[in-house]
Order: sequence, then structure tokens, then C-alpha cells
Amino acid sequence: MRIVPLLVSALLTWGAVHLFNTQLAVGGSKTPRLGYFLSPQHGFWQNAEATDVNYNDNIQLEGLAGKVDVYIDDRLVPHIYADEDNDAYYVQGYLHAKFRLWQMEFQTHVAAGRLSEIVGKERIGTDKFFRRLGMVYGAERTKAYVEKNNPEMQSAIDAYAKGVNAYIAQLKPEEIPFEYKLLDYKPEAWTSLKTYLFQMFMSYDLTGRGAVTDLQMSNARNYFSYKDFDLLFTDVQDSLDPIIPRGTVYANPAIKPVAPADVQTAYLGDTAGSSTALAPFIPNKSNGSNNWVVGGTKTKSGRPILANDPHLGLNLPSLWYEVQISTPTHRTYGASFPGSPAVIIGFNDSIAWGVTNAGRDVLDYYDMKFKDTTLNEYWFKGQWVKAEKRIETIKVKDSATIQENIAITVFGPTMYDHNYKNSGSGGKNLALRWTAHDGGSGLLAFYKLNHAKNYDDYLEAISHWNSTGQNFAFASKTGDIALKQQANFVARWYRQGDFILPGQDSAYAWQGFIPTEENPMIKNPERGFVSSANQKSTDQTYPYYLGAASNFPVYRGVIINRKLTELTKATPQDIQRLQMDNYNVFAEMARPILLKYIDQSALTADEKKYINILSTWNLISDVNEKGATVFNVIWDSLETTIWSDEFSGATTSLGWPDEITLLESIKRDSLYSFADNIKTPNKKETIADAVMEAVKKATAVLVKAEKEGKLEWSLFKDTRVSHLLKINALSSLHLPIGGGKHIINATTETHGPSWRMIVHMTDEIEAYGVYPGGQNGNPGSKYYDTFMKHWATGKYYPILFMHLKDAPSNKRIKWLMTFTQA
Repeated sequence: MRIVPLLVSALLTWGAVHLFNTQLAVGGSKTPRLGYFLSPQHGFWQNAEATDVNYNDNIQLEGLAGKVDVYIDDRLVPHIYADEDNDAYYVQGYLHAKFRLWQMEFQTHVAAGRLSEIVGKERIGTDKFFRRLGMVYGAERTKAYVEKNNPEMQSAIDAYAKGVNAYIAQLKPEEIPFEYKLLDYKPEAWTSLKTYLFQMFMSYDLTGRGAVTDLQMSNARNYFSYKDFDLLFTDVQDSLDPIIPRGTVYANPAIKPVAPADVQTAYLGDTAGSSTALAPFIPNKSNGSNNWVVGGTKTKSGRPILANDPHLGLNLPSLWYEVQISTPTHRTYGASFPGSPAVIIGFNDSIAWGVTNAGRDVLDYYDMKFKDTTLNEYWFKGQWVKAEKRIETIKVKDSATIQENIAITVFGPTMYDHNYKNSGSGGKNLALRWTAHDGGSGLLAFYKLNHAKNYDDYLEAISHWNSTGQNFAFASKTGDIALKQQANFVARWYRQGDFILPGQDSAYAWQGFIPTEENPMIKNPERGFVSSANQKSTDQTYPYYLGAASNFPVYRGVIINRKLTELTKATPQDIQRLQMDNYNVFAEMARPILLKYIDQSALTADEKKYINILSTWNLISDVNEKGATVFNVIWDSLETTIWSDEFSGATTSLGWPDEITLLESIKRDSLYSFADNIKTPNKKETIADAVMEAVKKATAVLVKAEKEGKLEWSLFKDTRVSHLLKINALSSLHLPIGGGKHIINATTETHGPSWRMIVHMTDEIEAYGVYPGGQNGNPGSKYYDTFMKHWATGKYYPILFMHLKDAPSNKRIKWLMTFTQA
């Protein structure tokens, strides 16, 4: 009964809610309603699951068209066999609710700006932010679009919702998930809108940094001269190895965006002014991923091998839920999202696919002029235009309900205005233009990928993906490999959308979307592989501006392409080792620069010791490597030394330049101007001075870490997978795993590979997978975190991809659930 010992810890840590890997205080003195929480009949004790739990069941559900059999294997992965697609999605919804109900509803409450409903007034700021961001607005528009244009997809989503509600309807009080009891609220009916809210949740997680980047870059442009800004936040990356190889010839663009005549003075010139707004919640900058496909010319079998590991926040319950769905139209396996039907990343009988974040800019702010504080009219194209109004009602537990009155402009909702007092907007009224508000049929892309049979089906399927930019990798049994970057991408002129845009006319409005056939893509290249690691998709010869948001670090892409180029006669086991590779190519490039400027004669004994560890380090960030710790601490100290003086005078967050900016700048210029400390006007510091100062600062950190026994990399990095409520007793802490930033195994403290998948496209598909967690979201189940050790140590589970005829006799099958019509 593993949940009982968690009681004390749960109560002590109650009051912290986790959102996007940041701790959100909820009033530390509060406790659940103890009579209910501790009730022997209905309380948390009832969530303790027996170790020999029996999941066999015969379940009757209203609305099923036929019988559905679900064979559950030894890892609690369900294999769904149905005669109708919608029956399969109905049962998928039921199973998601059975094993992940609290998680899926909590995430949609976050997206909908409804945390205050659960925890009280402490989360009003969070809810206001997401309401004003237009999360519900976008979900409603998406729902309306799908209902009108894609009845097949809407039917699947409706069937899924019926399955969730069927489970909720038969849920007994004692079976209500633990977290509901802890937070003292109950499940509510699932609707199709909640699935679209989850889609908005992921859209923000993957592109929401644009809501911050535009503001930070506007602040930085205002704080520095544009000349200095362009050096610090450059669009040039010398080390880039793009997704589409250099030398690719692109067709003439169908759209040629034209910059306004006054762009140099009104937008790109040196601008002074008050500080702009800054979002209170910032998605992780490293929300990227790796995917690649090795073609048959590079594999031992002569068949393609696809690999994917999306890098997201590391949480319990896991973001993913493994499932097989088999109907007469398709047989598909992979990782699904609790809250949404179908498989999101996976494979079927004919193809496999994986995704990474494209990082493209699909979100802009416009500075609006309103007639007065009523926000009823705004100035546009020489006249006052009536704004639509949207009222967002925020219910607050144990407090008064709040209403947010939001003006909707031609660009979108006015996120920041005089009523949003926490925005720090300096009096600006900022409307938001975001492709996630446009509606669309993004989920249809995955629905169709589940059913796809070949390359043409793949292209048609992903053409429906129109929101957050994604790199869709593809492999087929027939030997085709491909990768395409897909979304509705804005056709931009240089620097359009990198800063807040003037909103009083259409001069700075979007001029169109890049035609999907002009989105970057590659099929069956001569080099024998395709890959992406969130680096820029193209070099400068691509005819469209990719946007500042595309400036992800380049280094994972560099080392992946190097390794894949060298690869021959690859097996799935080779690909497993590559996904877990801990070589630090960034350190390979940066260490010589650091050592070049270190004056050994000026070092103390401790400094010499750590520099010797750095010099002799093998550049591999494995669990026990001390050199990885030394390098990272020294580099972080160098960034602080270089940037802190210039940036410390800013009154708002500017965001520091990326590591690539500093590294490539000091490689090119030994007299790099930003090395000078502006706070010491009587002395002009050099890069050598900055490096020596960084070594001194780093040594103090390293001495402390060594005294605490934390100089080894995994101990210093201290990776953890935290429960969404930030309760340590329900989390996996101090995991022994290497990797890190700029490394293929991109595991940091709270972020990393959320699902590792490898698919070998042989006649009978050979596949492997693992994620940090377990299939059951109940902390009282032994299946809550069963995959954690495998994930941390780089082991994989062989995926069981069965035909129905083989299921009853398979030794890995442990239980059978049968669903029939009520």
C-alpha cells in the first residue's frame, strides 16, 4: 500500500501546484478537507492499489456500435481491437480516464484559466494570463472549424468524450483519483472543447515563448542601440548545420512580402521608450526534440529506422500514454496524449512518423490605439473601428467571481491593457495575433497519419497541421524516408514580428502564409538520412525569413548529423546508443577558447585542479564525469561575467543572448567589445580578463559542490521527474542520468526526452520505446513509475505490436477487458 507513507509528505507540501515546470504557491497553510481525505471508506487510503491487481473486466457501455476487446500487456499497455474506428476512440477515452483522469482534466483547467476554481485566489494571476492569451477563445474557434469542415474528426473526438464520460459516470466515490481528494474537488463531464483546450495547452508550451521573445526583444532593442541589439541577438549562426542541407536550391517564392516604407525608422531604428510588457509564465526555451530516419543504405537490414525523442517537461503522471489501436482501417501503435484520441507519435503496418518543434514564429503583438479606457473602439486605417468584446468569467474558490472584459481587434484579443494591472505594459495596449487562434484541423493530421499507408498519404495528412510548427519525420516499409517542416508559416520580411508591431493600419500585418509546398522538406537524400534537432531548417538561401524564434541552439543538430554521416550497417541497438549519446559538441568547440585565455601562472591551487579536470575531460557528459560539471559551471560563469554589466541596468527582463552568440563572437573577435566591464570605466577588460574572472567565480561553486559530494555530473545536475503538484513523495528525484543541454541525450534538471521511440521498418515491424513514468497515473499503483529506471539508465522495452489473432496466446498479455453495448 505505497500511498499511505506519502500522507505526511503530501500534507506538508500541499500548497504547491506545478505549471510548465515552475512552482506555483497556492497558500501553504491550506489543507484538504481532512474528514473526507482521511475517510476509511472514501479517502485517499482507497487509492492504494493491490500489487496483484486484476484488470480483467466485462464492461457494458451505451453508444458502442459493436464489441471491443482490449488485451493489456505486462507493462499495462492496452491493445484495442474494434470493428469501428469510433468504437476504438470511445474505448481509448474510457482507458485514458481510467488511468489518467486527474492529469488530463488538470491540464485543461490550466489551459482554460480555471486554477482559481480549484485552489483559490492565489492563482487568479495565472488564470487571467491564460484567459487574456486567448486559450479558450482559440479552443472555441478550433472546435467550430472542425465541426463545420471535418465531421469525421469531430465524430472521433465526440466518441472519445463519450468514453471519458462513461468512465466518470461509473466512478465510485472511493475510486476518485488521489489528487482530487487532496485538492478537494471532483471530476466534471468531459467535452470535445476540453480536447481542443489540451491542443491549446500544447500550442502554448511549444510556441508560447513567442509571447515572451517579442517582448524581451522589444525591451532589448529599446535598451540598446539597434546596432548593438543586432550583434547580441543576431540571426547569423556560423556553426549551423540546417535540417535541409546547405546547397539545396529553392524555387522562387510565391509570396514576396514587402516591408513598410518607414520600417528602418519606425521599427528597426534606434528606439527609446518605456519598458514593454513581460509575460509572467515562460515555456521552457528548450522545448525541442530530436528525430531522424536512417535510410536502407545505412542499415544492416536494408530497411529504414526511425527515431524520435520529444524534449518536454519531465512530469508525473507522464504526458504520454502508450496504446495500440486496431480496426479494419488501420493498426497503429505509439504514444497518445491523455485528453485526445488517436496516436500522436508512432507507427502502423506501413509507415512510422515522429515530430520535433520547428521553433518558427507564429505569434506577434500589435500596439493598438484605443479611443478611451472603455476599449470599445480602436484606430485602424484612419478611422475608429468598433471592437468586439469577450467576457471571460473566472470563478474563484471561497472568493468572488472575476470578469475579464477583453477587446477583440482585427489582429486578435487585446492581451495587455490598462485593466491587466500585472502586465507591466507601460500603458501599451497589445493585441495578439497567433495562428493558434485561427481554428483549424490540426488533430486531423495525426488521425490521418494513423491511417496512412505511404509517402503521399503522409504528405496529405500533415498538410492539415496548421498551428505550431513541427518537423514531421517519415519512414515507410517501401524504403522512403522524408522530413517536412509543416504549419501555417507567416511569409515575413526581415525582422518582421521580432518586436512589437505598430497596429494602427495594415502596413505591418501578415501578408500571407507560405504555401505548404514551399515549406522546407527533404525526401530520400543521397546522404542516406534525414534529421532535425530544432536547429534552423534552412540556410540563408531559403527565400523566406524564418524569424528570431527559430534561433534554437545548433549543437544537437551538428553532432547528430556528424554521427549519422559516419553510421554504416546500423541496427536498432546502434540507434538506441545514439539516442543516449552524451558527447558534448558545444564543449568541443568552446573548451579550446577557454583554455586559450587561461593564464596558468595566475591560478590558485584549487583553480589549477579544476582546470586540469577540464583539460583532461573526455567531453562526454556521463553520470560520473566531473569534467562536465567543471565545464558547465565555468561557461555559466563566463556568460555572467560578459553580460551582467551590460544587462544589469535594464528595468525589465531582456533575456540574455544564446550561448552560440558568445562562443562564435569570441572565436571571431579577440577584442570582443562586450568583454569590457562598463562598470569599471578606468579599465578596459579583455576576453582573457573575463575568462580568468569566470574561473575564479566558478571555483567557488565547484569547491562547494565537491564538499557536498556533488562534483560528479549527475549529482550536480540532479535530474528529477516531478509530480504535477510538486509533491516530492510522488516524484522521482536524484535520477542517475547524464546528458544535458546541447547533447543528443538532452536531459537537464527538469526537462528532457519525454518519449524515446525507435522503429525498424522490417516486414514484421521491430520497435522499442520508453518514457519516464508509467501507464497508471495513480500514485498508489505499482504501474505509476515503473519505466523510470529503464529510462534513466538508457534501456528500452521491446514494443508488442500484435495482430488480434495472436493476442490471446501471447505470454506478455496479462488481462482482457471486453466492452459491449449496454
